[in-house]
Amino acid sequence: MFGQQGGATGVDDGFAARGFENVGASILGRNMFGPVRGPWRDESWRGWWGDEPPYHVPVFVLTHHQRPPLEMKGGTIFHFVTGGIGEALDRARQAAAGRDVRIGGGVATIRQYLEARAIDELHLAVSPVVLGKGENLFAGLDWLALGYEVAEHVGGEAAMHVVITRHG
Repeated sequence: MFGQQGGATGVDDGFAARGFENVGASILGRNMFGPVRGPWRDESWRGWWGDEPPYHVPVFVLTHHQRPPLEMKGGTIFHFVTGGIGEALDRARQAAAGRDVRIGGGVATIRQYLEARAIDELHLAVSPVVLGKGENLFAGLDWLALGYEVAEHVGGEAAMHVVITRHG
């Protein structure tokens, strides 16, 4: 896991490290936080990662159901936002205090921010693994009309890394 002892170095590790540079806050869709659907039955679900999530910054989780903030080890506080992507971005920018806001997914969340032209740089790690069905990041988006272009593409040890930036 990133930030721990051992592991590999190289292109893939470099892109992973780059993804954590200068991040002051993160935004996640609810599915990235956990598998619980609908109203929160209780507050026992605390995320996929155990007691210390890898974020170490405030994280704003998009949801339709209110839940009090959840403070975890390592400086991560999950804030559950019911007011949509604009509210989440405003709150994340304020919490980031001039640093970057990282949008961690999932696909539906990233698509909403792309359509709003609110993503300046997008890193895609394309791995040669066939997964089957899922949400499609590309379907129906006119990337050129939205102002996006490929700025970088690098083959790594386990993935092709594509960096897409918004111009204008």
